[in-house]
Amino acid sequence: MDNRGAYEERLRAPLWIWFITAVLAATFGFAFGVYFGIVPGAAIAIAAEAFVAWRLVSAAARVAVGDGVVTAGRARLPYAVISDVTPLDRADAAHLRGRGADPSAFMLLRPWIDRAVRIDLQDDRDPTPYWYVSTRRPGKLAAAIGAAAFASDDGSGNRDPGKLN
Repeated sequence: MDNRGAYEERLRAPLWIWFITAVLAATFGFAFGVYFGIVPGAAIAIAAEAFVAWRLVSAAARVAVGDGVVTAGRARLPYAVISDVTPLDRADAAHLRGRGADPSAFMLLRPWIDRAVRIDLQDDRDPTPYWYVSTRRPGKLAAAIGAAAFASDDGSGNRDPGKLN
């Protein structure tokens, strides 16, 4: 069973961030236009708006569970190395992003998303202790990862299926 499409989410920036960045880009163009004239100012404003839009669209990471892996942005994690999954509420996620963070952990952070899941790993060849993945639906993502990882268990006894959510 490959669990194709078990879970998918796109971590897009909310409208308020688009609004703020659009106003800042327009302000930059206006300030430039005051000094150099309306045509260069308008050109700079349009270029700044286009650049900001491109950055916000490219920052929209994909989080998915399926095809034997958990995908977080460009990174891929095979089910076989997952030992536990924990959904994090706002307080727990804030702690794990700050003082409780392990510097060797993999983190897919989006500042506009205040919840996450922690995916603990059991791979002796990889020094990464866990993945921190921002998500708007930590319970659903953790359940999808747990179900997919449990379904992919090869029966070798290396995994404690009761640990996975």
